[in-house]
Amino acid sequence: MAVTAQLVKELREKTGAGMMDCKKALTETGGDIDKAIDFLREKGIAKAAKKADRIAAEGTTFTLSSGNEAVILEVNSETDFVAKNENFQKLVKELAEHLLSQKPESSEAALTSTMPNGNTVEATINSAIATIGEKLSLRRFTILTKTDNDAFGEYLHMGGRIGVLTVLEGTTDASVAKDIALHAAALNPKYVSRDEVSAEETEREREVLTQQALNEGKPENIVAKMVEGRLSKFFEDICIVDQAFVKNPDQKVRQYVESKGATIKTFVRYEVGEGIEKRQDNFAEEVMSQVKK
Repeated sequence: MAVTAQLVKELREKTGAGMMDCKKALTETGGDIDKAIDFLREKGIAKAAKKADRIAAEGTTFTLSSGNEAVILEVNSETDFVAKNENFQKLVKELAEHLLSQKPESSEAALTSTMPNGNTVEATINSAIATIGEKLSLRRFTILTKTDNDAFGEYLHMGGRIGVLTVLEGTTDASVAKDIALHAAALNPKYVSRDEVSAEETEREREVLTQQALNEGKPENIVAKMVEGRLSKFFEDICIVDQAFVKNPDQKVRQYVESKGATIKTFVRYEVGEGIEKRQDNFAEEVMSQVKK
């Protein structure tokens, strides 16, 4: 029996397994859905799929560099306990090595790429799910490059709860680049400098600050001057070079890196679970709902 796209779709809906796994299962079983489900269960993939509706908002970030290339990634789990699991940490390191080696263009492309073990990234993660017993996912990654005259800064805070990867130009001193990574972990800037802030974002903030000043009853003739002062504070909050250096608050980050003959080219900061809506379980309501059945 021919393996059609409709069959693959049906098997995915029944098991939650990945497209490539479903296609392989159907090919191996001659297009028989029931046998394909058994095939996936035997491989531990269907078991993993049952966890697909769970929320994985814990996990870890990780950085790895090799020569002039480096990667930062976030791998999620359901609980912080599993994030400390030796098998989970091994998986994260293997994923980092693979991503740095293959450089897929997106998370979707990464999942279908083949790892040294002969399985796809998706199948490898599903195998780990079957072993570890929680939903796991490769959420995101970024690959950065540098020249021989630059430095990578790698910093993991709280065992990977926050991960930062920086690139500094003009210095090969990794300790300086790591200082900037540590600073970014602590103060969570959004941009390197004001040049990266869009005109739209700046104008939106100016409008908000103007209205705030007017609502405070400030005279219109001094509002504009006040707004520019507050706008400067806004840039200090979001631009790393304008922030007070966390290791020496009397010095701006820009001053620190310039004293080392360097400039900040870019940085990537990941915080585990940021932006993921975590499920809030109300156990009292859950118990009552069971009692009423």
